Amino acid sequence: MLRINQLKLPVDHTEEDLIRRVKKLLRCEETPQITIVRRSIDARKKPDLYFNYILNIQVKNQASVYQRCDKKQVMIWEETPYRFPVASYKGDTRPVIIGTGPAGLFCGYMLAKAGFKPILLERGAPVEQRTKDVERFWKKGKLDPESNVQFGEGGAGTFSDGKLNTLVKDKYGRNKEVLSLFVEAGAPQEILYDYKPHIGTDILTNVVVNMRNAILEMGGEVFFHAKVTDLLFEEGRIKGVVINGRERLYAAYVVLALGHSARDTFDMLYEKKIMMEAKPFAVGIRVEHPQELINLSQYGKKEERKLGNAPYKVTAKTEDGRGVYSFCMCPGGYVVNASSEPGRLAVNGMSYSGRDGSNANSAIIVSVTPEDYETDHPLAGIAFQRKLEEKAFEIGKGNIPVERYGTFKRAADEVSFCVGGQKEAGRINIPEGFAPSIKGKWGFAPVHEIFPSALLHALVEGMEQFGRTIRGFNDDRVLVAGVESRTSSPVRILRDHELQSSLKGLYPCGEGAGYAGGITSAAMDGIYVAEKVAFHIIENEKEN
Repeated sequence: MLRINQLKLPVDHTEEDLIRRVKKLLRCEETPQITIVRRSIDARKKPDLYFNYILNIQVKNQASVYQRCDKKQVMIWEETPYRFPVASYKGDTRPVIIGTGPAGLFCGYMLAKAGFKPILLERGAPVEQRTKDVERFWKKGKLDPESNVQFGEGGAGTFSDGKLNTLVKDKYGRNKEVLSLFVEAGAPQEILYDYKPHIGTDILTNVVVNMRNAILEMGGEVFFHAKVTDLLFEEGRIKGVVINGRERLYAAYVVLALGHSARDTFDMLYEKKIMMEAKPFAVGIRVEHPQELINLSQYGKKEERKLGNAPYKVTAKTEDGRGVYSFCMCPGGYVVNASSEPGRLAVNGMSYSGRDGSNANSAIIVSVTPEDYETDHPLAGIAFQRKLEEKAFEIGKGNIPVERYGTFKRAADEVSFCVGGQKEAGRINIPEGFAPSIKGKWGFAPVHEIFPSALLHALVEGMEQFGRTIRGFNDDRVLVAGVESRTSSPVRILRDHELQSSLKGLYPCGEGAGYAGGITSAAMDGIYVAEKVAFHIIENEKEN
């Protein structure tokens, strides 16, 4: 196989244009077989926009083609496919997986495919019912604590943009395997090669159903409304779990793929003396801009039909050393009520696959560490989150609190800033009546009151820096909603080099356990844990 690097074409190119450029580089007349490995956007000369490609190429007489091709961009390449360590298990040991977010689903899928017939336990509802429960909550405000944006089949990422990019290095091929399995389950082919792949909430729900059905077809089982309320163990080893306070399910291998919002489960694990620690995470606000403003900044034009609405990524460092950055950016998306506990309110962002809404939104978050928690308790980060969420619920009177950024920044009275909202050449002037795109009831309220002074100042400092990168980003009329508190787990359940917790046979996994930070990295960790579970089962049966 040959690989072509850094092949650049205008974004409106045709398939024939791509083939013609490849043939020119290879200096051959044969039409090659082309597989897109990576496609990114080059906007350095906006409004002239280009795709940058990395391609795998198959041709006849590869050796002779390579001899005469342009070797500045072409190299010989050998692809190494991912392989699960166990191909066809025939024994009777059935691992149990707690949670059906991306970590649990991918762990269950790999084990089912290898013949282990796993049992998946989900405290919430199947995604079809969960979607109805969430829509009802957004329309009527009645929260189901066990079926919401945080809890239920598919995990918290189901009601998001379905972003699949990750910073985790993929030396073992798990990332590519995750994307390939998503495509098999109904995701668009483009996620295999786009630099910032996404699925969209509307498609992701169908993907989750297809993965569940595949697990069932391969002999696994999935139980809903099955909340794990206790652990059964003996002499430092797991023996099983208790479901809904009454039913016992015995198992020697249990994967703990709980989500980052399973706070009552964290309490139970702490009481059982499972070793864990508080970890850094981030909290902040969800900001909304007119999508045209972002498009103009990123693409040099208000609209680019070939690319769709533009994303952005911004980072800053405050004078006191805190990191402030965008997170879960949703082009053409919606701010959503992502609460899971009565009397507490959290927000998130989501997009449908078309990303065709009028507003762009993103979390702007500031890093917090155990030093901010004022205690060294392992669950102190959860208490910190809850305090912010209670304040958000209070000031919004149960609805999502929204504030103009100009008011928000003036509340940080120890820092002096220029007043935004002025007209500037080369950007969209945000109108006075700029309105939010929100799923759930909302109202104007003092969002700035949610945050301790240090965090408020850090968020404003970051926003002002971002305004120098994206003109209009810090306009007074920009909308701010709160509180974005569920960015990642504030807890890490400790595991050893064999991925087992302090209770042998119990495998912490994914984002909730503190080992991932998004859909793809959680799914990759699910595969990693599945490999270890499969290996340990086989080795144990050999010994016995």
